[in-house]
Amino acid sequence: MRKAYILLIGLMAMSVSNELRAQDPQFSQFYAAPLYINPAFTGASQYTRFGVNYRSQWPNLDASFETFSFYADHYVDKYNSGIGFILTTDREGQEGLRSTNIGFSYAYQLRLGENLVFRPGVQYNLYNRSAGFQQLVFANQIDPITGSIDPSVTDPSINGQNLKVNFGDISIGGVFYSRRLFLGAAIQHVTEPNQSLIGENSPLPQRLTIHGGYKINIGRGPLRRDLTYTYAERSVTPVFQYKQQGPFTQMDIGAFIHLEPLNFGLQYRGVPFKQFENFPNNEALIFSLGVTTNNFNIGYSFDYTLSDLSIDAGGAHEFSLSYFLDFNKPLRVPRSRWRIPCPKN
Repeated sequence: MRKAYILLIGLMAMSVSNELRAQDPQFSQFYAAPLYINPAFTGASQYTRFGVNYRSQWPNLDASFETFSFYADHYVDKYNSGIGFILTTDREGQEGLRSTNIGFSYAYQLRLGENLVFRPGVQYNLYNRSAGFQQLVFANQIDPITGSIDPSVTDPSINGQNLKVNFGDISIGGVFYSRRLFLGAAIQHVTEPNQSLIGENSPLPQRLTIHGGYKINIGRGPLRRDLTYTYAERSVTPVFQYKQQGPFTQMDIGAFIHLEPLNFGLQYRGVPFKQFENFPNNEALIFSLGVTTNNFNIGYSFDYTLSDLSIDAGGAHEFSLSYFLDFNKPLRVPRSRWRIPCPKN
């Protein structure tokens, strides 16, 4: 409970300070949250796609984090274009920050050669952020002698304030890919909009992400029980994702084994050679398991905490779902069409 109390106070301080030093929500299964990490992935499946991501971080603490995201996108073959929609909600703590954003994205597919494709993309987001501090304790509510708390005292920094803010935002990105390789980068919050809840100047820092992977075939499995007369996939896909936002930097690096229809993954999150405010940047080991069918993917991952917060906080649980539709061939999704070789969910 002491850790929860400290974390709640920290969240409060970040929420009302002039210099906000917060990070965007993150997904360990970043490859299963395509429109969230890079608008260039819009329509990249070549079909109509629906997806859901849910993350619960530090569930054993009162100051837990919950993030939910729903997305849908569609590839318009006639115009070599992808269009998409994403809805993301995030809650920090029982009475902390709440954020909801709706995004609309577009990507264009440009073939650079027989074996290479480039997709630039853009996304416009509408944000709503709010905070409720009814159950938080402020410094001026604590008697310095007795340590007792007077709930009738109101912190002057939020007294009379409407703790809500709305703003628009733009993200851009691009991705190169072949049948085995993908490499992309995106910049979120290009305009660095003011996100302050109390009227101060608190720009939302730009978030840079660089991500990539390479699929390595490791033989072939049994013949698929369908009409494709092809063999089940057996592959290993090393992946990485680098993130930088304000003073924070992070790296996810690992690999996934796909033994159709099962998927197994192991990742490390951290930058061990770099410290942040004298704390080692070791965050988590991420274990994942998934199942892939002809047009449906489901995945689960668990973050085993390596930081000083320890596994007692509950780590993080994450679920992902995605479903593909082909309106031209509604009974079966062909396997021959190009897709970005990201790990399976």
